[in-house]
Order: sequence, then structure tokens, then C-alpha cells
Amino acid sequence: QVRLVESGGDSVQTGGSLRLSCTVSGTFSINAMGWYRQAAGKQRELVASITFGGSADYADSVKGRFTISRDNAKKTAYLQMNSLKSEDTAVYYCAASYSPKISPGAGAVDYWGKGTLVTVSS
Repeated sequence: QVRLVESGGDSVQTGGSLRLSCTVSGTFSINAMGWYRQAAGKQRELVASITFGGSADYADSVKGRFTISRDNAKKTAYLQMNSLKSEDTAVYYCAASYSPKISPGAGAVDYWGKGTLVTVSS
């Protein structure tokens, strides 16, 4: 059984930083990984994605503030979030795919984590 376990969500003040982690278990062949978020009353959106080789893409709203990375040996992906804003408040979901890339349409996501809550307040 494949599981994605996220950690790192917390409450922080505007301008603060958080680091989310997502560890995959139950499979050795995950390819692309990514982080989505869903704010209250809004659709889930792709925040950042990374290929097995480390090529990353970001949503315009987080470019320059968030950094996605991964450790393939540990089957873990990370999302370093800096300069957090109130609009970053959301449940953040880890996603994993057997496809080379995760796209904004989410068509390539094979597994989801349960989510971790990030709250940014002033």
C-alpha cells in the first residue's frame, strides 16, 4: 500500500517560514512529486512540482518565495516556504506520480497525502 505522509504544517506570522516534508512508502518507482494547496472555499491548486531529476516548476504566486526539493534516497520531498503571506493559508497536499511530470490539471497524480494545515496570520 502506497502512503504519503506529510509533516511541517503550523501557524506562523506573516513573513515567517515553514518547511513541509512528504515521505513516500510502499513503492520504489515514484517519479514526479508535487505540492498542492487548497484554501477555504477555493479549488485545489498546484504550488510546485519536481521531476525525479530535480527540475522544478512553481505557480507564479510563490515564485521566489517557495523552493521544492527532494531526496530520492529517502523518498522524501520538501517545500521550503519563506516570506509567507496570509494568502498562503491553506491545507497543503503532497502528490506523487508515476509520470515524469505533474501538471496543473492534476491528471498525472497517482497518490495524495492527507494534507497538512498552514496558517499565516498577521
